[in-house]
Amino acid sequence: MPIILYSADHCPFSHRCRLLFCEKGMEPELRQVDLGRKPEELLAHNPLGQVPVLIDGGLRLHESNIINEYLNDRFPHPQLMPADIVLRAKVRLMMHQLETMVFPHVQTLEKKKTGKSRRQQAAKHIREVLIGLSADMPKNSKYIVDKEFTMLDVAIAPLLWRLQNYKIELPPKTAVLRKYAERVFSRPSFIESLTVSEKAMKR
Repeated sequence: MPIILYSADHCPFSHRCRLLFCEKGMEPELRQVDLGRKPEELLAHNPLGQVPVLIDGGLRLHESNIINEYLNDRFPHPQLMPADIVLRAKVRLMMHQLETMVFPHVQTLEKKKTGKSRRQQAAKHIREVLIGLSADMPKNSKYIVDKEFTMLDVAIAPLLWRLQNYKIELPPKTAVLRKYAERVFSRPSFIESLTVSEKAMKR
């Protein structure tokens, strides 16, 4: 049976899962969802009506990082968690920090009905966290915590791609983070993961 992924073409969380599939060289059965008109089949698999949702045989999963952790274990090559246990713990900690400190504000920006003031506050918070992340990034490391591309890079890349769309401009002092983002954006897997609407986000 094919692995099925319910995804929305502009959703940063769905983008994470599409990127991971591309890193693994795999193509799920992709079912693109219009979140303005959620199909009954999506609600049957996830009553919250959120994407992404993964179906692998009898297994149903939602939450992008949980889906990606499952897929990385199920298809371990290439491995997207560091072999070093210290680096692996650091990746997990930073992913948790992203989910609690940054992505609630991303969700605010993704909601069409969010008011201007709340959007500005959310964008400001994301900008400040990314400035701090850039300051902490090792200047000689190709990716955030390692020389190899990891699950942490998969988790943050869709946000960095959307900064222009969110009207978030990073200052010159974040050159390390901006150069890192361009390296990620040039990966064949990242280019392949983009939907038509995502490609239009950067001009």
